[in-house]
Amino acid sequence: MTDPYHLGAAPDLTCDPDHLADSPSWIYLLREFQFLYRDGSDGGSTAIRSHRKRVREAISIILDANPAILSRTPSVQPVTAHLPRAFDLGRRAALSSMSAALERVSDRLTWEFGYAKVPKPLEKKYAYCEVAGPQGPIHSDRLILGFVLFAPSTTYPQHSHHDIEESYISVCGAWSENQTAVYAPGSLILNSAGTEHRITTGRTDPCLLAYAWIGPSERLAAPAMKFSRSSKARTREGI
Repeated sequence: MTDPYHLGAAPDLTCDPDHLADSPSWIYLLREFQFLYRDGSDGGSTAIRSHRKRVREAISIILDANPAILSRTPSVQPVTAHLPRAFDLGRRAALSSMSAALERVSDRLTWEFGYAKVPKPLEKKYAYCEVAGPQGPIHSDRLILGFVLFAPSTTYPQHSHHDIEESYISVCGAWSENQTAVYAPGSLILNSAGTEHRITTGRTDPCLLAYAWIGPSERLAAPAMKFSRSSKARTREGI
């Protein structure tokens, strides 16, 4: 199998699997998520502990169901030019096994924007790939798991997710949310449904985050992603 990203990732031994059980590489990636949400620290937060439980229970349901592997055409975006560096950093960071599991399937990832309209500067600095969820390739209507990649010196605009509870776990790179604190590999941030947040990344290296979304199946299937109006726009409108 040809690797479109030239990352040297070894292909799965099974070609074009029909179901999850036929693809060890996808299974191992799911288990990395399962380990993170089972063994990672909740930092004493009841909300994070509850969220972790919901995520890992949903992952167990996926593994037990052995869903079909959906056929999606792999695609890249400009920011994926930073993916080899992200994997280099991931090998040296706290979540090296997660980084390695993602690299193993890197030739099968569909990188996309998710918004009907993306600001021009952001087109070169951001993309995400869904690995489990309504859009597959591992089908689930209970949970979305994926990764988001940011170039260095990126500001991801203010946004929120209606009815969707979201967590990010750092795989590599340094970043902040709402310009408070600096999060290093292994850190987890929980955003409750509707919480406004903005992400900024460090100046020298890309940032790769794993994410999990929990919410109603109809909302996961059509999250209606859009950026929030700027504070200046809200001020002009008297809000």
